[in-house]
Amino acid sequence: MTITRRALLLSSLTLALAAGSAAAKDPKELVIGTSSGPYADQIKLGIKPILEKQGYKIKLVEFNDYVQPNFALAEGSLDANVFQHAVYLNKFAAEHKLALTALVQIPTAPIAIYSRKHKALAEVREGQTVAMPNDPTNQARALVILDQLGWVKLRDKFDPIRVSEKDIVANVKKVKLVALEAAQLPRSLQDTDYSFINGNYALASGIRLKEALLTEKISANYVNLVAIRTADKDKQFAKDLAAAYRSQAFLDVTNKHFADYAKTDDQLALEAAAKPAKK
Repeated sequence: MTITRRALLLSSLTLALAAGSAAAKDPKELVIGTSSGPYADQIKLGIKPILEKQGYKIKLVEFNDYVQPNFALAEGSLDANVFQHAVYLNKFAAEHKLALTALVQIPTAPIAIYSRKHKALAEVREGQTVAMPNDPTNQARALVILDQLGWVKLRDKFDPIRVSEKDIVANVKKVKLVALEAAQLPRSLQDTDYSFINGNYALASGIRLKEALLTEKISANYVNLVAIRTADKDKQFAKDLAAAYRSQAFLDVTNKHFADYAKTDDQLALEAAAKPAKK
């Protein structure tokens, strides 16, 4: 992204979120950015009601990409954002010199392989197209799964977090790999044989997680999180926001509306504590 393009982007964001920027001066008014779909729904159904009972006023701003939310957070248009995992946050913040910090993990819809043309992965044939995210961190997840499936072979001792197409030493199934913006992947199902789709974009497009032909067994690296400015990590709103995501009330919302998601360690601990002790 050029400096001019970034400046224009931030300028437009500032105008669009003017109310949010002003609201940030009031510690009880929070502007939270997120991707459209399930993570926005988690806030609307679970987090917002919890915080409103504590006197907060919540404004939700939805984005359709993985770039703008971090710049908007760093420049102060947002108080927090909810859309990314730790690997992406750390890499993005380091590359763009942004002082951003992970606050708390959230229930996460894993990346998975979907198809409208095939009922099973065993139907893969030479020349078929496989779409995957074009951002490095999510593309790495897709490549690791392709290696596990035996569709491609990655070099020995590859780094599962940083692996890229350059690490492919053999295209075993001779499939055509197509890298697309994550938000475009659901629509790619019309043209591709198989597509890796992030859970949030799948759900936002009306695709059920259960439709996946294969779902990633999500690791701690890829559990999504709430990000804030590093300077705000000890502020009361950050503590209250983290507590809301760790609460029993939000766990109840998760079980009711987001049952197919990978739960956080905090939620699993709550469930374990609620189970009766074995005699």
